[in-house]
Amino acid sequence: MFADPQFWVAVSFILFIAAIFNPVRKILASSLDAQINDIKNKIDEVENLKNEAQKTLDEIKDREARVEKEIQNLKSESEKKIAELKDIYSTKLSDQIEKREILANNKIEQLVRDTNNSLKNYITSVAIEATRNVLLQNLSKEKKAALIDESITVFNSVLKN
Repeated sequence: MFADPQFWVAVSFILFIAAIFNPVRKILASSLDAQINDIKNKIDEVENLKNEAQKTLDEIKDREARVEKEIQNLKSESEKKIAELKDIYSTKLSDQIEKREILANNKIEQLVRDTNNSLKNYITSVAIEATRNVLLQNLSKEKKAALIDESITVFNSVLKN
C-alpha cells in the first residue's frame, strides 16, 4: 500500500485539496459575503425607493383629493352664481317687459284720446258748418236777430254761474 504509487497520488491529491480548500473557501466565502452585502444594499435601496414612491403616491393622492374638492367647490359656487344671475336677469327682463307694456298701453291710450279728440273736432266742425249752412239758407233776418239775442242771454247766465 505505501509502495503503491496510486496510494501516494491519492494522498497527495487529498493533501493538495486540503491545502487549497481553506484559502479557496475563504476566497469563496468573502466573495459570497460581498455579494450578499451588495444584494442587501440593493434591497435596502429598493425598499427606500419603494417608500419614497409610496410617499410620493400618497402626496399625489392628497393633491388629487384637494384638487377634486376645489373643483367641486368651484362647480357649486359657479352653479349658485349662475342661478343668482339667472334670477336677477329674469327679474330685470320681466321688469323691462312690464315697463314696455305700460309704455305701449299709454301710447295706445294717447292715440285713442287723440283720435277721439280729432273725431270730436271734425264732427263738431262739420256739424257747425252744416248748421251754419242750414241756418243761412233757412233763417230770415228777424229769426237770426232773435236767435242771437237768445244766445247772448244764455251765455250771460252761464258766465254768472
